Amino acid sequence: MNIFVAGLMMETNSFSAIPCTRRAFEGAMFYRPEVLGPQPEPQAYEQFGYRTFLRLAKERGYGAYASLHAFAEPAAPCRQEDYESLRDEILHDLRRSMPVDMVFLMLHGAQMAHGYDDCEGDIIERVREIVGPDVFIGVELDLHGNISEKMLETSNALVACLLYPHTDFDERGEQLFELGERFARGEIRTRNYYQRVPMLGIYYTTLPRMAAVNDAAREVQQRDGVFSVSLMHGFPWANQPDTGAGVVIVADPDCAEAPDLAVALGRRFFAARDETRNLRRPIDDILDEIESSPEAGLFVIADVADNPGGGAGSDSTFILRRLLERNIQPAVLGMIWDPVAVDFAFEAGVGNRLTMRLGGKTGPFSGAPVDADVTVVALSTDIAQEDPAGDLTFALGRAALLDVGGVRVVANSIRQQVFDPCCFTAFGVDLSTVRVAVVKSTQHFHELFHPLAKKVFYCETPGALTLDFDPRRYGRLQRPMWPFDGDAAPA
Repeated sequence: MNIFVAGLMMETNSFSAIPCTRRAFEGAMFYRPEVLGPQPEPQAYEQFGYRTFLRLAKERGYGAYASLHAFAEPAAPCRQEDYESLRDEILHDLRRSMPVDMVFLMLHGAQMAHGYDDCEGDIIERVREIVGPDVFIGVELDLHGNISEKMLETSNALVACLLYPHTDFDERGEQLFELGERFARGEIRTRNYYQRVPMLGIYYTTLPRMAAVNDAAREVQQRDGVFSVSLMHGFPWANQPDTGAGVVIVADPDCAEAPDLAVALGRRFFAARDETRNLRRPIDDILDEIESSPEAGLFVIADVADNPGGGAGSDSTFILRRLLERNIQPAVLGMIWDPVAVDFAFEAGVGNRLTMRLGGKTGPFSGAPVDADVTVVALSTDIAQEDPAGDLTFALGRAALLDVGGVRVVANSIRQQVFDPCCFTAFGVDLSTVRVAVVKSTQHFHELFHPLAKKVFYCETPGALTLDFDPRRYGRLQRPMWPFDGDAAPA
């Protein structure tokens, strides 16, 4: 058999001030095989589920045609011509690869572009037009995707990761690949069943109630005629009609109980809606608890509302300002995306002092900049983080460790969330001697920071990813929707 593999991943924040163009993909993760298969190049194995599909094809002796795989950091909707050029490269490669028996796409689920609310649905529909009605189209998604009717109708199987942090892309990709093989051999037929869950939020699968919902989803997967279950958390900062959570069950078209199973899971999912939201606390409450604690150890504060992994600017100053005002030491904070400040630090050099305006540049959700006398502690151009699954590395670019009134702040030139303690330790910071570490991330930091922490706090600020949603900004949602409407609940 022959398979075709491609990927295009970007999570779109309708309210982000950060533009997205083709350069955003080319500067983050952009893989283009020099030759269009029949065998994948070895370096193609290094990226999300895309890697999994190619690995399994090689193990089974299938011909594998590897097309574009591109990823951009979350931001505003992509420029139309740039999205269309990336999509059309994939479609061009698919036409050249025909005939194929299976198509596997690594998509996000919440990508928007100017003129397109539903980039995933657009891509899958155009792939279907090329391959015809009988070829398997399997799509692996991030659980923060928003599901459209077009995605459900034009694919054979939508399978998302179940864990947040997303450490199970490989496992779920293997599950999707097996479905594709069984379909292509004529052993099964598939249908996507969907139950909408009308809620906006973030849901950590490391917490007890959400872990129990995931366990229930895995139990449903063991039912006769059910092949896969995905809990779609949705991406709540997308202002479009399909935004919200849901349950996707891939099952036999004759599985009569699939719709009822989706409804039951949806209700259980909805019942856990407050669990993560209730973790978020104001910064002064958190600092009061830390200061009153007699125990030694590292306290980690997640600056969840300024997570660049959701489209925020990663330059808000709300927490930094309170650390300085309350003289909380020893403390570290990372990473502030401020290429101008980084340039000044490199010009000044290690050990030198300068007056600097730090952060607060990308918009009102970033707060006011901090003006301070700063000492340049260290500089680097070669630090890279590993993602929680250990699959990818993300270079920080030009980065500086700055002493800002006793708080050591990492500023860098490539906007990205904190995954890995190396963004501090590579500068020589010994986290065992630090009282407070502030990380600009919502949850992907948890895998590597939690083992180091006495306690982890989630801090709510007026940042771009606040869970204090303003209904006036959401003019295109389907209503009712929790938390705006008291009568919102799964059907």
